[in-house]
Formats: sequence, structure tokens, C-alpha cells
Amino acid sequence: MKRVIWGLLAALSCAGCTSIESTAVDKEEVLAQGEPVGVIQANSVGFTLLFHAVEAVDSDLDQVVNKLLISEAKAMGASKVELKSASTTPRHGIYRVFTATGPVLNLFSFTHSSGSAVAVK
Repeated sequence: MKRVIWGLLAALSCAGCTSIESTAVDKEEVLAQGEPVGVIQANSVGFTLLFHAVEAVDSDLDQVVNKLLISEAKAMGASKVELKSASTTPRHGIYRVFTATGPVLNLFSFTHSSGSAVAVK
């Protein structure tokens, strides 16, 4: 039985996922502070253990904004991004107790971070 539990925890610790979607836009169609190149949306799902004390798979705003949105904007030929929205699962204070799995089964929890931006030159 212990092997099954440890195997399940090992499999869940690899359950993180990132997704990035982007599209090119005409500069006349989108209003931005600069010349718009495209619109980008990034999402990240992570996995934590023991009331968010152990982060098995990372998912935070740093990853979404700096690693996903900005790198995709540079790949599209933009020099910077105009951030439109960003959010993440709260992990401190009372949120540490009440997470997606509920207060009873809070041994593991999935976290989510997302952001959207306009890539501009």
C-alpha cells in the first residue's frame, strides 16, 4: 500500500503544465502603447504539498510573466509587453488553509497562474 501511495505522489508531482497561446495582430486593429505585434496568453498549473509548504511543480507569476509572456513576445519580434492581466492562486494567510482540495484533504493542492499581454515594438 505504501508503494502505491508513493507512486501516486511521484506521478502527481510531475503533473504541472504550461500553455501559451499567441496570435499576430494588425497595428490598426489593437490599441496599445507602441506598435502592437501580437496578443499573448499564458497559463501554468503547479502542484504543492502540505498546505503549500512544499512546491513540487512551480506555478507562479514570475514563471508566467518573465518566462512565458516575455519570451513569446521576443520570439514574435516585439521589444516589450503591455501586461493586461495576471493572476495566481493565493498561497498565504487564510488561503493556505482553504485551497482547491478543501481544508480536510489539504495534503496536496493544484495551483494556477495566468497572464495576458499585448506584444509591442
